[in-house]
Parts: sequence; C-alpha cells; structure tokens
Amino acid sequence: MDQVAIRTIGLRKTYQSGANELTVFADLNLAVAQGERVALMGSSGAGKSTLLHCLGGLDRPTAGKIFCGDRELHSLNETELASFRNREVGFVWQIHYLLPEFTAEENVMMPLLIRGVSRDEAAPAARARLDEVGLSARAHHRAGELSGGEQQRVVLARALVGRPKYLLADEPTGNLDERTGEMISSLLRDLHRSHGLTSIYVTHNPNFARSCDRVLCLQNGELAHV
Repeated sequence: MDQVAIRTIGLRKTYQSGANELTVFADLNLAVAQGERVALMGSSGAGKSTLLHCLGGLDRPTAGKIFCGDRELHSLNETELASFRNREVGFVWQIHYLLPEFTAEENVMMPLLIRGVSRDEAAPAARARLDEVGLSARAHHRAGELSGGEQQRVVLARALVGRPKYLLADEPTGNLDERTGEMISSLLRDLHRSHGLTSIYVTHNPNFARSCDRVLCLQNGELAHV
C-alpha cells in the first residue's frame, strides 16, 4: 500500500445500556492510503457513523488507536483535538447543519472564523470554494433559500474551505433525488482529486460506492472487503 494516511489498530467501541454493554465493533483494524477514496457500507445500525466519528476525532474509541499520518488522535487533549478537526478534517453530513439566517458565503466562512482568520481573509476563500462547487451566483442567498442540492454543495464548500487533508462524509447523497445525488457524487470525485484528499464516505448507494477505489462493509462489528 502507498503511504498510509489513516490507520486504526485494535479499535473498540462499546456503550453502556443499563446493566448491559453494547459492542459496536471490536479489534477493528483499518488502513487507508493517502489519496484513496473508500466507501463504507453496511446495514443501518452497524456502526458506520460511529466509526466515522471516531476517525474524525468527534468521538473517542473505548480502546485501540487511531493514527492520522503519524499523529495518534486520542493522545490529544480536547483543545488539540478541536484544532485537528478544524484544520485537517472536512466533514460532510446527510443533514446540512447550515445556519439558515446566514448566507451561503457566511456559512462557508465559519470554519475559518472559528480558526481565528479575519473576515477579510475568510470571505475570498469562501467565495473561491463556492465558485468551485458552482454556487458563486448564490453566495449571498440565505441557506434557507437554497434547494437541497444547493445546500449540499454549500456543505462541500464549507468542508473544504480550510484546506483539509481528510474528507469524511456520512451519506452525502442520502437525502437527494437520483439526479442531484449523481451530481454530488461527481462533484465529490472531482474535489477529491483537485484538493488531494484522502476520503472516506459512509453510503448506502451502491453506484456511488462502486465509483470509489475500495468498498468496505461493516457488519457484526467487523470490516470486510466487498
């Protein structure tokens, strides 16, 4: 395998439910090469989103290690982990989580403003990413005035505005009609290439999965190649 960008060793995630312990996955090992596009499939409730959250530093595993490059994520404290998420990871969710009272441009600027970048610097960066996803003409429309496909493109622009190394997407085409979903799939492929990303997508869409370099299935707490 080429240089490994994301690696897990003996990853385990459990939840306590009353007197019972629910194991989502255990002894999970994964290696994703730099520049690879990986689709993660599996039935609902199999733990795909949980795994994605752990890989992105949004949740901590119960045991095991996650390396992004040579950095072991969960040796980081909360401040360091927040900085890692802001600077190195782009997140795309099935639910947009856009702020409806703000414009598309203002929504895309948010990760940079949180980082401490001035508005004067953040605005042109946001406009460049909106232009990249074909929404420059909609930059000053409020998020609530945009269609579902347009909102998802704003989410893509927001995910990439900080120039991340990794893109983690959870059902990026899940709430879209077939035609719009295909457009977002194509855009994800193009952006992956142009930004030199390492991308992992949780998806139930077999056509989208087949467009990736590798398809993995998470079932019964274990990963298998498809």
